[in-house]
Amino acid sequence: MPSPARECRARVAAVRALTPEILEADLRMEEPETLAFEAGQWVSVPFGPKIVRAYSIASAPQSSRVLTLCADVAPGGIGSRWFRALAAGDEVRFKGPLGGFVVPRGESRRLLFAAEEIGIVPVRSILADLEAAGAGWTAALVYGARDPGWLAYGHEFRALARRRPAFTYHPVVRAAGADWTEARGEIAETVERLVTSVERLVAYVAGGDATIKRVREVLVARGLDRKSVKWEKFW
Repeated sequence: MPSPARECRARVAAVRALTPEILEADLRMEEPETLAFEAGQWVSVPFGPKIVRAYSIASAPQSSRVLTLCADVAPGGIGSRWFRALAAGDEVRFKGPLGGFVVPRGESRRLLFAAEEIGIVPVRSILADLEAAGAGWTAALVYGARDPGWLAYGHEFRALARRRPAFTYHPVVRAAGADWTEARGEIAETVERLVTSVERLVAYVAGGDATIKRVREVLVARGLDRKSVKWEKFW
């Protein structure tokens, strides 16, 4: 079971721009000194009595003293402005860990991940955790975005696919230049081409509501039980 949520205090150790609109922030835990969480969970940052924003944890659970959060700051709202302004040394208070978008220990089914843009963050944590666990898992990732510049962790997944034959990576974009040699189109279209059998399959889908619904429709039409499609909605 996921660890219970608690009030936490941390300090920013570093901030990085993965792309002009996608930022990472490393938070060094202060209270508590370590935070146990499960890959795929998130934290909640308060901005007022009734205003909070959720940020998925990008790092793996093996790093319990320093958490990495990742955010799309393009929307420009209160959370985006806060994340853009983060600097080393800043104190951050949040509640966590939260969420059930996690792969249970001992899961023996084939894993299909379908992530849209910033929805990749919990999947990145899950894949890092699976790699740390060693052999015994098989997974495919369909990672979609408007253009290649929004595939924030693409280089990591290509490297993972080279290291792990049991993992395959399938990027897809809606628009790209002539040098793009991978798939073009929508995530659901790539899932439809990729999934020829749903035997012993479980799917984890993260991103926008429309993409989640379309991917679920494709998989259910293939014969997958709806309960075997887990999802995390980002917008």
